[in-house]
Amino acid sequence: MNKTIRHTSVFVLLLVLALLGRATWVQAYRAEALADDQKNRRNTIAQYAQPLGNIVVAGSPVTGSKRTEGTEGTEGTEGTDLEYRRAYTDGELYAAVTGYSSQAYGSTQLEGIYADVLDGTDDRLKNPLDAVTRKQREPGTVLTTIDPAVQEAAYRALGNKKGAAVAVDPVSGRILALASTPSYDPSKISGTNDGAAWRELTGDPDKPLVNRALRQPLPPGSTFKLVVAAAALEDGLYRSVDTATESPSPYTLPHTRTVLRNENASAPCENATIRTALRYSCNNVFGKMAADLGQDKVRAMAERFGFNDAELDVPVRAYASVYPSTMDPAQTALSGIGQFDVTATPLQMAMVSAAIANDGLLAAPHMVSEVVDSDGDALTSYEDGDTRRIVSSATAAQLRSAMVTVVEEGTGTNAAVAGAEVGGKTGTAQHGENNSKTPYAWFTSYAKDPATGKQVAVAVMIEDSGAARSEVSGNGLAAPVAQKMMAAALK
Repeated sequence: MNKTIRHTSVFVLLLVLALLGRATWVQAYRAEALADDQKNRRNTIAQYAQPLGNIVVAGSPVTGSKRTEGTEGTEGTEGTDLEYRRAYTDGELYAAVTGYSSQAYGSTQLEGIYADVLDGTDDRLKNPLDAVTRKQREPGTVLTTIDPAVQEAAYRALGNKKGAAVAVDPVSGRILALASTPSYDPSKISGTNDGAAWRELTGDPDKPLVNRALRQPLPPGSTFKLVVAAAALEDGLYRSVDTATESPSPYTLPHTRTVLRNENASAPCENATIRTALRYSCNNVFGKMAADLGQDKVRAMAERFGFNDAELDVPVRAYASVYPSTMDPAQTALSGIGQFDVTATPLQMAMVSAAIANDGLLAAPHMVSEVVDSDGDALTSYEDGDTRRIVSSATAAQLRSAMVTVVEEGTGTNAAVAGAEVGGKTGTAQHGENNSKTPYAWFTSYAKDPATGKQVAVAVMIEDSGAARSEVSGNGLAAPVAQKMMAAALK
């Protein structure tokens, strides 16, 4: 063999060894990573090769699957290799709960969190024969805690307003309703050729894809006064809700010439008790109270209720509601009326009322009760009543009493439910430079039926109703929504 042939043979051998080495490395060390790569089309094909598992509300699925037009065995022009696409029943009603599952744009909320269960790829769905037969596994099912009557009451009452509403069972922590408006139909973006619908949704200035119930913290206004009152009672600053406070009216913010006035100038807010101050929503009382307590004590109470929690999963991750740090005394006073940089989600304010309703115990909120396989065997279960103490039972009882006064004699009369104990708190939160924009209307409440023992805690936020600025109030816009939700929950 001449020298040239020998060198060529060695070179070819090295190339073969390199190829073998590369193939071995890919199969032994990179196979799993490549298989899981989001750009691997085979994963998407496998995901939609069979009907997806369902998300269930009160025993009935609110999701489904249908054959994609243009696949083998169907007629159509979509021209895709994905056999099934997601379908939704009452999609707009439940969009804030389910999220969407799209062949083109991925998955969100429950659809995203439980994607592996719903498409049958979760390892817990395997049986011993799967590895041998390579049979596609049957998908699992997600069982929610949503009460369809309460959900529909929330969604219908919100109507064409931009806002959100949450209802929680105070004892169990089960989320009974989670509504966000304007909403959208997830079916319209579940395929591969829904670009026009997607662009319309993402370009809509009203942001229908945003889950306002969980993921849009806004200033809570006077509903935050419940947190400040809880801090004052627990700290001993005031002995009871019927003890006169030291609250000049109007109240000048500390170290400033800025006067904090009350919405109702004729209200009896000077040195008012906590009960009276909640009834008339006296800014001077709670601004002074927050300044007297100091930001650290108010923050500690807010965090007990769930503020500043960046890992609140229900199981969808809720954005943190914020009680700020490093405030001066004037800013602390403003925080006492739910302004300055205080923000909250409707879920957070429902948690405040839920803890007060449940004798000071906050049950962990959750909207999934169980995740099961195709045989109905549990893969994951979420316990009801996983509680932690927020305030004493005595403090909770006093706050409930004062909240009942708000509904029976004060600013929250539109929330009354016949035959039930209802307590609430209104809020009107200013925003914009120099408060130039239309305020947000809030209402948070609880209701108990003494005959049946049923109870519910609710929070409603109206971001924009189209009403004139002078017509925006928690009692006028948000309380009627809460009333319909509470009435539905107590039936």
